[in-house]
Amino acid sequence: MFGHSGSSRSRVALAGALGVGLVFSLAACGGDKDDSSGSSDTASAGIDCSQFTQFGDLKGKSVSVYTGIVTPEDTPQKKSYEPFEKCTGVTIKYEGDKSFETQILVRAKAGTPPDIAYVPQPGLVQQLVATGKAVAAPKEVADNTDKWFGKDWKAYGSVDGKFYAAPLGANVKSLVWYSPKEFQEKGYKVPTTLDELKTLSDQIAGTGSKPWCAGIGSGDATGWPVTDWIEDFYLRLNGVDAYDKWVKHETPFNSAEDIAAWDAVGGYLKNDKYVNGGLGDVKSVASTTFQDAGLQILEGNCSLHRQASFYAANFPKGTEISENGDIFAFYLPGKDAASKPVLGGGEFVLAFADRPEVKAFQYFLSTDTWANLKAKASSGWVSANKGLKVENLTNPIDALSAKILQDPNAQFRFDGSDQMPAAVGSNAFWKQATAWITGQDTQTTVNSIEAAWPK
Repeated sequence: MFGHSGSSRSRVALAGALGVGLVFSLAACGGDKDDSSGSSDTASAGIDCSQFTQFGDLKGKSVSVYTGIVTPEDTPQKKSYEPFEKCTGVTIKYEGDKSFETQILVRAKAGTPPDIAYVPQPGLVQQLVATGKAVAAPKEVADNTDKWFGKDWKAYGSVDGKFYAAPLGANVKSLVWYSPKEFQEKGYKVPTTLDELKTLSDQIAGTGSKPWCAGIGSGDATGWPVTDWIEDFYLRLNGVDAYDKWVKHETPFNSAEDIAAWDAVGGYLKNDKYVNGGLGDVKSVASTTFQDAGLQILEGNCSLHRQASFYAANFPKGTEISENGDIFAFYLPGKDAASKPVLGGGEFVLAFADRPEVKAFQYFLSTDTWANLKAKASSGWVSANKGLKVENLTNPIDALSAKILQDPNAQFRFDGSDQMPAAVGSNAFWKQATAWITGQDTQTTVNSIEAAWPK
């Protein structure tokens, strides 16, 4: 859900780091001596400084970083750069901006881009490359990406077969939030297939309770939670290859495959027996904010809420989020227990300069070293980097997300609406999905979205 240009979605996603405890200190980097001169003494950073010698003498250089990651989420980002700065003598000049997604295009087109931008959608990477100002990733970064990330992630940072941007952070959307305590008390089992998810929903509904709570309200971006549901079910019912064609509009939005996904989601979100626990009837799904909906689990009014990993930040302070606590999440299952489609989002490191110090910082961010430093520095953050050690993640949801991303059977696909043209992905898809929730029929809905695709 790292959002569309200018939308609130990226800022909402980044709220996953709110309320975190930052436990990173320079002392942990090995020694308290001032090493800002760029000494290559390994102890200065607690990492192997020799890995940066391939980029030459970088002392006194600086690298500008522009991103939508703002206060307070920027603190662990900056902390995680300190070992690199101490090793190399490079200063990282960090600029966070809530208007990043519109301003980065303005700056690139004007010829005044930063050295590096953290770009939250593949579509925006493509737009920035089209300005002619972005530069391809250096071989050292490409090699790291081949080593530490899956081919699916590398493809999202590539344009026309050329690799530009290595992955940075990630989020997992294919999650269902629940109460482990309730499941234990009532004998509910975490489902491992879509059929088992339906059976569980029926089981809960049979007790007179509404199994699901849902909310799609999000200001100007109202409706996006439905698009995530549709994308998750499209992946599960039709497979990753069909999903890729659908996202590229090689398959129409009113195809049989598309309608099957809407019908499957409607079996949950438009089912009076299933929703909307503690909130009202089906139409209340449209008037409830996505932030509020899942809180009904704590009230005992519903048992299940489908939302991404960053949703953890919405539960009140003091809520125990763990596999034996007040709240936890399970992977939204596939058609069978063996298939592991994963819907998610993330950011990509795109450079607009190829100076040695810029390449060195890109290299650092693409290593398992940085992923583990960042994991120790913050909560509410995860990466698809295969070298990320799960034990370094400081909360159980981060660990769950990392395990899902690192599963050898995982087939990761980026949020579909984030890759579609803005007229569809952040307009028609959201608006028509909202109309569908409040009573519009499926055929009218998909026909309207199909008609919105740019000709």
